[in-house]
Amino acid sequence: MSELDIYKQQGFGNRSGFGNKPALVIVDFVNGFNDPTAFGGGNIPEAIAQTAILLAACRKHGVPVAYTRVVYADDGSDHGVFCLKAPSLKNLTETSPLSQVVPELEPQRGEYILRKTQPSAFFGTNFTNWLTSNGIDTLLVTGCTTSGCVRATVIDSMSSNFRTIVVKDGVGDRALGPHEANLFDMEQKYADLMTTAEIVAHLEKSSKPVRTAAKR
Repeated sequence: MSELDIYKQQGFGNRSGFGNKPALVIVDFVNGFNDPTAFGGGNIPEAIAQTAILLAACRKHGVPVAYTRVVYADDGSDHGVFCLKAPSLKNLTETSPLSQVVPELEPQRGEYILRKTQPSAFFGTNFTNWLTSNGIDTLLVTGCTTSGCVRATVIDSMSSNFRTIVVKDGVGDRALGPHEANLFDMEQKYADLMTTAEIVAHLEKSSKPVRTAAKR
């Protein structure tokens, strides 16, 4: 019996699907995580490129967009155990170039930017309130790392009762082993996996493009 067969026999791996209103969260795609000399490496650049495609589609169809940044105080007053495990994280301050969203995904006016000090986009933030106030029932997750902040966000998303979809080619990790293992595990227990192309096709089919007023 294969590992996948074990999960199927025990009733895992079912799909939760799309609800009525999705939002996109882009987890920690900042300069430091796109730099292999800082926090990056692996397949993160490729995941950023795919996320740029999805971001354009979400904007076209009026899907709300949120970003997360890891941001610590300059004086170290909010450093915790996470910074003991990975001390270089304390370099991610508000003004540090390492903590700025990558240029390929530059936020637009009206898009929500979350500052966080822990792996999950939900922990110690106003993210749940923002989602519920916008009537969101489905969360599309891109970002990095798959085994870290993406996974933590996905688990909290599902725990908060949002249908959760991991964009399979829009998440990345500095090491491919943890990336693949966590994709497998999240699909079995916490989220659906879909590619960028599959999600764009769904949005094209189910949404109407946002029309902008003509310039005069």
